[in-house]
Amino acid sequence: MQPKQRSGYPSRLKPQRRPRKRLLILAAALLGCGLLAAFAYQVPAVQDQLAFRISELRASIKYALQPPGESVFTPDPTLAAMVQGTLTVLQPPTPTLQATEAASPAPVASPGTPTLTPTAVPDRVQLTGIRHEYQQWNNCGPATLAMALSFWDWQGDQRPIASFTKPNPRDKNVMPYELAAFVEQQTDLRVLARVGGDLDLLKRLIAAGFPVMIEKGLEVPGVEGWMGHYEVLAGYDDGRGIFNAYDSYEGDFSGGKTLPVRYETVQTYWRHFNYTYLVIYPAEREAEVFAILGPSSDETANTELAAERASEEIFTTSGRDLFFAWFNRGTNLMRLQDYSGAATAYDQAFQLYAGLDPEIRPWRLLWYQTGPYFAYYYTGRYGDVINLATQTLNNSSEPVQEESYYWRGLAREALGDVAGAIEDYRTSVEMHPDFEPAMSQLNRLSSSP
Repeated sequence: MQPKQRSGYPSRLKPQRRPRKRLLILAAALLGCGLLAAFAYQVPAVQDQLAFRISELRASIKYALQPPGESVFTPDPTLAAMVQGTLTVLQPPTPTLQATEAASPAPVASPGTPTLTPTAVPDRVQLTGIRHEYQQWNNCGPATLAMALSFWDWQGDQRPIASFTKPNPRDKNVMPYELAAFVEQQTDLRVLARVGGDLDLLKRLIAAGFPVMIEKGLEVPGVEGWMGHYEVLAGYDDGRGIFNAYDSYEGDFSGGKTLPVRYETVQTYWRHFNYTYLVIYPAEREAEVFAILGPSSDETANTELAAERASEEIFTTSGRDLFFAWFNRGTNLMRLQDYSGAATAYDQAFQLYAGLDPEIRPWRLLWYQTGPYFAYYYTGRYGDVINLATQTLNNSSEPVQEESYYWRGLAREALGDVAGAIEDYRTSVEMHPDFEPAMSQLNRLSSSP
C-alpha cells in the first residue's frame, strides 16, 4: 500500500527541494557574515587588530623558513681596501681627556641667549601630567610623541602624528627627524633632536621640568628578534637606580603608574641608537634647554662629542655592545661627512656582527638607521649599497623600507642600471607616498632628455 502523499508531486522528488533551500540559507548566511566582516573592518580598532595578526602570521612563516638572524652582510674587501679609513689611528682616550669630559658642560652654545648656571640635581624627581597611550599597529613613534606632547597640554593623540609621519600604515619605522618635523610644523612647541646623551643629562633635563623622549633597542620574550623602540622618561630615583618611563608597548599604567627601568638597562639599550633623544619645550624656555645641553645645543658640536663618546666605548665594551660602539662611531662620522672614516667604522661593525650569536644579532637595524648607505654610497661602494639594501629588504616579512629602495636606486643608477633605479625609486614612493628624496630622483629622470 502506497503512503498517502501531501501534495501532487511524487514522493521521490521532494528531497530535491530541501538541499536547495539549505544552500540558499547557507549562501545568505555567508553573504551576511561577509557584509558584517566588511562593516567591522571599517572600525579602526578592528583594522589594527587584523592587520597586526596578519602581519604577525606572515612574519612567523617567513622567519621560520628564512631566519633573518642567520643572514650576514659582508662588505666587499676590494672596495673596502680602496677607502682610506681611520682604524689605524684610533687611540684609547687619555685619563686627562676623560677627566675633562666628566666635568660640568659649558653653559650655552647658542649666541644671543643668556648664560644660565646649572643648579644641583635632586636625588629623586617625578613629572606628572603625561597622558599614557598604547600604540596601534606599527605606531610606536607617533604614540610616544603624543605622550611627550601631552605633558605640554597638546590635546591630540597618535593618529594625526601617524598620518603626518607615515602615510603608509605598514611603514615599520618613523625617524627622529620625522617626529621633530611634526612638532615644528603642527604644534606651537619647539624640539631638539640630539645624539650622544648620557644618564646625567637625562636627569638634568627631567629635574628642570623637561620629559625626554629616547630612541632605544627593545627585546620582548616571544617576539622574533631585536627591534627599535621609543620611550618617554619623566622621572628618576637614585635610591632605586631607576628611571620612570611611559612606554607605548609594555608596562602597567593603571592608576597613574609608570614603568620602572633600571639605569643600566637604559644605558645598554639606548646605546643601540647612538644615545638619541628629543626634548620638546615652549619657545620661551629655549634658553633653559640650551643651558642644560651646553655645547650639544649646537648640532655639529653635539655630533663631534657623540663621535668621541663612541670612540671611547670601543675600548670599554665587548660583544654586541662593541658592535654598537663601532656602528655609532660610523654614524657620527657620517653625520660629520667623514664618509671614508664612517665606512671603515661600519666595516668593523659588520665584521663584529658576523661573530655574534644569531639569536642576538640586531638584524632589523637598517630599518631604523641608514648611515651605512650614506657612507658606502659617497665612497663609491655602490655594490655594497645594493647588497646591504637587498639583504635588508629580504630579511623583512613585509619589505616596506622606503630608504632601502631609495639608496639601492641611487647605487643602481650610479652603475648604469637606470631602469632598475627607476623601479626602486617608484617602489620607495609607493611605500612612503610623497617621500621627497625618491620623488626628486623620479622628477629628475622624467625631465631628462
